[in-house]
Amino acid sequence: MGQTTVWVVEDEEDILALIYYNLAKEGLAVRGFASGEEMFAALPDGCPGLFLLDVMLPGMDGFSICERLKSNENTRLLPVVMLTARGEEADVVNGLNLGADDYIPKPFSPRVLIARLRAVLRRQAARKEEAEGQVIAREGLELDVSRHEARVAGQLVMLTATEFRILAFLAAKPGWVFSRDQILAAVHEGAIAVTDRTVDVQIASLRKKLGARQGVIETVRGIGYRFRG
Repeated sequence: MGQTTVWVVEDEEDILALIYYNLAKEGLAVRGFASGEEMFAALPDGCPGLFLLDVMLPGMDGFSICERLKSNENTRLLPVVMLTARGEEADVVNGLNLGADDYIPKPFSPRVLIARLRAVLRRQAARKEEAEGQVIAREGLELDVSRHEARVAGQLVMLTATEFRILAFLAAKPGWVFSRDQILAAVHEGAIAVTDRTVDVQIASLRKKLGARQGVIETVRGIGYRFRG
């Protein structure tokens, strides 16, 4: 993990200390914040390599922080991991829809936490290397993979990181049919155990944002989805 910096937003001092100790042992630079407001005040000084956000926070909760990070040009491509005692499927789906890269329930094992953060950072590095200079142009859509930008008829469409990954995955192989499990595995590499409904919710949101071009994502009854080929 090298000298990657992790910003941790956690209002429980004992948990923050535990995270700080274990990440520091791994050679990470760690900076802790008790609230989202405190963290955003520090952003003008520079961005970290990864955000680790508790969901239950005073003031701005973790979902709101994630949404704001993913709508900011300077932070939208940075990985976000959610850390919370709330492990209900609806919360996981909400976090993923906002662009979170992983979701770790409390209580957690420090070793599991380190392993999950390593996996997220590896995926981030691999995506960046693979996406360098890659542009997909089909059916009136243009996807700049390295910049995570999607355009419909030349107009920029604001997608979450997860929505963009799904669209890019399907568009890369037009006509191919992928199951929901295959889509989840490709987008999150099996990091998050959730049901098929996660993909359905994200596809519905993605179609809505694509507007007149939403028909390029076709439902194949009983199997999954494909990009019209």
